Amino acid sequence: MPNFSGIWNLKEQVQAIAAGRWTGITTIELYAWGRNVAGNLGDGTTANRSSPVQITNTATWDKLSAGVFHNLATQNNGSLWGWGSGGSGRLGNNNTTNQSSPVQIGADTDWADVSAGDNHSLAVKGAGALYAWGYNGNGKLGDNTTVAKSSPVQIGALTNWTQVSAGWDFSAAIKDDGTLWTWGRNIGGELGDGTSVSKSSPIQVGALTNWSTVSAFSNASVAVKTDGTLWAWGFTNSGQLGDGNNAPASSPVQIGALTTWSKAVMGEGLCGAIKTDGTLWSWGGNFNGELGHNNTIYRSSPVQVGSLTTWSNLGVGGRLMVAIKTDGTLWAWGRNNYGGVGDGSVTDRSSPVQVGGLTGWAQLDVGRHSTLAIVQGSTN
Repeated sequence: MPNFSGIWNLKEQVQAIAAGRWTGITTIELYAWGRNVAGNLGDGTTANRSSPVQITNTATWDKLSAGVFHNLATQNNGSLWGWGSGGSGRLGNNNTTNQSSPVQIGADTDWADVSAGDNHSLAVKGAGALYAWGYNGNGKLGDNTTVAKSSPVQIGALTNWTQVSAGWDFSAAIKDDGTLWTWGRNIGGELGDGTSVSKSSPIQVGALTNWSTVSAFSNASVAVKTDGTLWAWGFTNSGQLGDGNNAPASSPVQIGALTTWSKAVMGEGLCGAIKTDGTLWSWGGNFNGELGHNNTIYRSSPVQVGSLTTWSNLGVGGRLMVAIKTDGTLWAWGRNNYGGVGDGSVTDRSSPVQVGGLTGWAQLDVGRHSTLAIVQGSTN
């Protein structure tokens, strides 16, 4: 039984309610903001939003994933939903039509993890099977072809996949044995296998079995091991690998020597991470102040954002960072030309600014153009 204290993830909330151990949740509301060119905000329009707009008001949303022009989410009942651009079949609903509000993908109710990339999507079912759909250039779906798919297709027959992350033209995943796997484009070392050869089916990265989480974006990845060490690989033009230089890496390189990293997220030319002590760190490109250091100086190794020790969750996207504090408040900074910061303006921010006044933010994900977040309402 989960420890029902602090800020719970949504599955723990549902378990708590079912067990009668907590009844304070009244709503779990899904919000989105930023650029909306293909209906990717899901509010039924194609209008940009410079502050969070509510998409639904139901206690059902679980996992969120924001891509480039499409977004995906699962619900607590295991159903899978998508919205935004339908090009190349990336929404998985067997057509290529844009959708400006969430539509269910198939009828299955056992989806456990999901990730939206540029124009392809990845997902894992509760039993551990791996699925992909959308554009298949460079074999990034992993089905050993380069043919686009407009509905989910299983990748191989294994059922031990636990986490997926879609970059723009490649894919990454972790199995339940702690091994790390990648596939797709590899011209910049994106696959981390020490080569520059693209792969159309999953290949193991090294032989280690202690990978915990992986985050892929554009053409680079960052990962945390079970020992709390931090690693990155792929292409770099802004120092986003965090290893102190600006050279690409075709296999994972360790970022510093610390063993206190708990979460790391790759973005477009930048990266962010949270340590076990609640401090927030960033590095890479800083053209729009997206590193949050109150300047536009690029960093090729991690630099702390302020001095607070109350950061609990982080999303990184297209020159933008969004984070949640332990008090449930939401903060953002970086590029804001389409309202991506969410503070009601289109002015870039080089240090964290609070998004609205709500204090129940529980989960988020940042894509290239839009942000998704869940706020939980409570009677307590």
